[in-house]
Amino acid sequence: MHALIEADGLSKQFGKVEALTELSLTLPAGQPVAILGPNGAGKTTFIRMVATLIQPDRGTLMVSGHDVVRDPMAVRRMIGLAGQSAAVEEMMTGRENLVMVARLYGQGRAEAVASSERILEQMHLVDAADRRVKTYSGGMRRRLDLGASLVGSPRLLLLDEPTTGLDPGSRNEVWDGIRDMSRSGTDILLTTQYLDEADHLAAYIVIIDEGRVVAQGTPDELKSRVGADMVELHTVDVPTMQRAAEVLGALGMTAPSTDAATRRCSLAAPGGSRLLPVVVRALDDAAVPVEDITLRRPTLDEVFLALTGRNTDTDPTSPEEDAA
Repeated sequence: MHALIEADGLSKQFGKVEALTELSLTLPAGQPVAILGPNGAGKTTFIRMVATLIQPDRGTLMVSGHDVVRDPMAVRRMIGLAGQSAAVEEMMTGRENLVMVARLYGQGRAEAVASSERILEQMHLVDAADRRVKTYSGGMRRRLDLGASLVGSPRLLLLDEPTTGLDPGSRNEVWDGIRDMSRSGTDILLTTQYLDEADHLAAYIVIIDEGRVVAQGTPDELKSRVGADMVELHTVDVPTMQRAAEVLGALGMTAPSTDAATRRCSLAAPGGSRLLPVVVRALDDAAVPVEDITLRRPTLDEVFLALTGRNTDTDPTSPEEDAA
């Protein structure tokens, strides 16, 4: 049995910018995989290589045992691709869009109609099948686009930042569609800069930064890399949050992190539950009121911060990668 995807020493340069630098990884089949990283990290470059749209400057890339450079047609026969925006015709109905795509795949009329019915059912769009796509919500359009990429029954579906630009409700709709595809047996490889998206959808995650793999594993394995649980508290206002951070910082452990937008203060807790009463006592002695306090596992955001020293949303978009 071959691994789903095997990359060895992949490098790709656009002008003076190296989008991928000696990237090596092995991705398992049979579970949804997320490539996680900030804008410009090399995610889109990698997904376009897997899709045979661009070739590496150096290194090898195998998809289910087929070399993307030497045997691109074999790779293309087993993949489906959905880009960062929905590629559907809004003046046609959802059903008409799917029948059109199926006919482009070479299916006869009856087979194309049957394929469209199957996809509409799978994407939970039966009730909207005969409405023009221009009346669809953003999440419905994206689900229709995902469904169109399934018409050819691909073994591997490539999703490049599938929820970019969607509101939270539409994102949840798309997440449900991706979960359904995975449960039906389609291998999923998605790129995302949203940490919660990777945490919700992927059974295996690869974190890349500046064109290199910095960590990979299951969500639980990656969270264990931080090495500690987290004490998290919320306060009624930002000045109180800042006072809480000063109190926690004086405990002499790791420096606390704060988020003014949510009035949240977090502290790594290597002692686990033993640290919680210490923190509560220190806050009480300093007369710092809190709305709530809890002990929790690290988030992928904290994993990324620990591994790279920054959050996923701090890097500017790479023009070279966007043009790839």
